[in-house]
Amino acid sequence: GVSNYSLDQTRRAHALLQARGLGLASNQVPFSLLDRRIERSGLLAYCQENRITVLAYSPLAMGVLTGKYTPENPPPGLRGRRYNRSYLASIASLLGLLNEIGHGRGKTPAQVALNWTICKGAVPIAGVKNAQQAQQNNGALGWRLSPEEIAALDKASATVPTRM
Repeated sequence: GVSNYSLDQTRRAHALLQARGLGLASNQVPFSLLDRRIERSGLLAYCQENRITVLAYSPLAMGVLTGKYTPENPPPGLRGRRYNRSYLASIASLLGLLNEIGHGRGKTPAQVALNWTICKGAVPIAGVKNAQQAQQNNGALGWRLSPEEIAALDKASATVPTRM
C-alpha cells in the first residue's frame, strides 16, 4: 500500500506493480465530509475501478464531525486554529444535518459521518482515545445511509470551505 499518493502517483505505482505481477492494495488518504479532494480529483473512482482500497484517515475531521465542537466551544490548541469559530459557524448546517439523520436512525453524528465514508467506498480509520469512542465508532457498522441521505450530505458538504 501507499499513503497520500495523488491520482497520478497512484496510477504510476499501480502500473509499476502490475508490470511485476503485483497489485497495489491500498492508498491511505484524508477523506471526510470536510475533505473530499479524492472525489474531485478522480482518485477515489480510480481506486474503486482498480480494486485499490481507500483507507480514509481523519474521517471525523479531528473530531469536528462528532458534533462536540461549536463556535461557542471550539477545539483547543492547534486543532482550534484549524477549525476556528468562524469555520465552525460555516459548517453548522452540515453538522445539523448529521444530527438530524442520526436522530432519525438512533445514531450519533460521528456514526453518520463514518457511515457516509463507508457508503462512498472507503474504509474509515477513526482515531480513538478510549474504549467508549471505539465502541461508539462501531455503531457506524451494520447499516447504510440511503441514497437520498448520501446526496443530502454531499450537497451540504459541498457548501463548506475546504481546509487543508
